[in-house]
Amino acid sequence: MNCIAIDDEPKALEVIERYCAKSGILTLQASFREPVKAMEFLNRTHTDLVFLDINMPGINGIELFSSLAVKPMVVFTTAYSDYAVESYNLNAIDYLLKPITFERFLTAVNKALSLHTLKSNTQRKDEQPEYAFVKSGPQTYQVKIADILYLEKDGNYISVVLNEKKILIRQNMADIFEMIPAQNFVRVHKSFVVAIRHITMVENHQVIIGAHKIPIGSTYRDEMKTRLGLV
Repeated sequence: MNCIAIDDEPKALEVIERYCAKSGILTLQASFREPVKAMEFLNRTHTDLVFLDINMPGINGIELFSSLAVKPMVVFTTAYSDYAVESYNLNAIDYLLKPITFERFLTAVNKALSLHTLKSNTQRKDEQPEYAFVKSGPQTYQVKIADILYLEKDGNYISVVLNEKKILIRQNMADIFEMIPAQNFVRVHKSFVVAIRHITMVENHQVIIGAHKIPIGSTYRDEMKTRLGLV
């Protein structure tokens, strides 16, 4: 998902920038200390998610977001709890109180990702592609989606694991659902996306796919349980 951060405090922006880079989910398009410049950017550029401070000089975050003609998803960030009700009336994804921990940040991001995926799926045709074209170096493979067991982040690469082989591709985990149909896969860890059809067992801390044991990250557990109907 593409995102921007708006906050008049440089240190607060640094935290969001660091967390975005660490998440493996978000692409930070820009960060702004001046709300007016952020509004200009949002009016001309598609953005999926905004991390928006509330207490800013000139115009606060609530007023800024309310003024947008096209509203992206928003996570409000603030040192005060006074605006919580008002933010949820604006259908905010989440409301983060400073200082923001990375775990709490990821919880908000996963909420946004779930909604983003749902919207993307709604916009797609009912008939899903049977094959995906996977580029690995100079070669491009046609892979049957049903044969993909899971995908594993490996440094700057992702391993596409099939029954009999692995294909190493250079792609961000954040963009992986542009290659494979999101409704057939679920992210269970910051480094793993698994094929729902191939899951043979779910344990407290891992998913079993044949002979493969895939760890479950704490920040992805609730989303995984919801997708698998375990709640």
